[in-house]
Amino acid sequence: MAALSSADRSRVLTAIDVHAEGEPGRVIIDGMPDIPAGSMLEKMRWLESNADHIRLQMLREPRGYPGLCCNALIPSDNPTADAGFVVMEQTEYPPMSGSNTICVVTALLEAGLLPMREPTTELTLEAPAGLINVRAECADGKVNSVAFQNVPAFVSHLDVPIEVPIVGTVSVDIAWGGMFYAIADADELDIELSAANGAEIARVCELIRAATIEQKPVAHPLDSSITGPTIAQLSAAPKIPGASWRTAVTVSTGELEWDRPETWTGALDRCPCGTGTSAKMAVLHARGQLGVGEAFIHEGPLGTTFEGRIVEDTTIGGITAIVPEIRGQGWITGIGEYIVHETDPFPSGYTIGDIWP
Repeated sequence: MAALSSADRSRVLTAIDVHAEGEPGRVIIDGMPDIPAGSMLEKMRWLESNADHIRLQMLREPRGYPGLCCNALIPSDNPTADAGFVVMEQTEYPPMSGSNTICVVTALLEAGLLPMREPTTELTLEAPAGLINVRAECADGKVNSVAFQNVPAFVSHLDVPIEVPIVGTVSVDIAWGGMFYAIADADELDIELSAANGAEIARVCELIRAATIEQKPVAHPLDSSITGPTIAQLSAAPKIPGASWRTAVTVSTGELEWDRPETWTGALDRCPCGTGTSAKMAVLHARGQLGVGEAFIHEGPLGTTFEGRIVEDTTIGGITAIVPEIRGQGWITGIGEYIVHETDPFPSGYTIGDIWP
């Protein structure tokens, strides 16, 4: 490949591609713009307002695809944090993501961006949702597992009847696990939670999410600008021996319009979902079905699992909450330099209706 000109080089983003139990999470390690000082939430808001083209060019075709998430490594101004990151998804900047946290930690340690200490590396990351304490088990230069204490998770509503067009009345739990989730029972809806049934799962999840945010919107007690639910989850009985529940989460890929069925879709989360696991544990704890310290094995649509547990009870903004811990593993799949030439007609990517809504 010919050497890039200086003009081209200024448009290069270097990223490590990782997957966490099947969920792809690209990690940008170089090429981000200078971002004003502040909290990681403030830096996320700055990116959203001033540099959203980065999210679009990395997630949309020709450089991205609907199932992809992206993370930008950003220096933290918090003296207790070893690194900071902002999560980017197809339609939003979620304050937190478990699978993306695992991808970021795997990239940081296996690429030598932070020192790896075997057998255990402890570090603190700053996400827009707050500080995340991480424990990585490592051997022979490989991160074999990543466990992190997530931000406090809590229930906003249990068993809310939501009128969902096409589907009917659905009983929905609304809970925060780093994002606001609308959670429904897949068995009651007679939906098989398998990867092969991904299109139907995504369709129903998006209908439930859109109806719930219209009929029962919620906001975070510490920051009213964080609203939802912005994501939906279906739960069912597990298939793997030893698992507690089976889950399928759908990430939105566009704005749903009730009169346009082609928009009733999203991307199926390939892993058991860390924030979704946290939200589900908060729901089960609120119902008295999961105690502090009990093991919780969440099975995803690919058959991979996250291990969760409730570390302790807490409160947030006067609301009863839990401190969840999530454990999973990530694998690096590649490293690349992503380029936008000044003559490229698609600097922010594009979507096409065959796979995008």
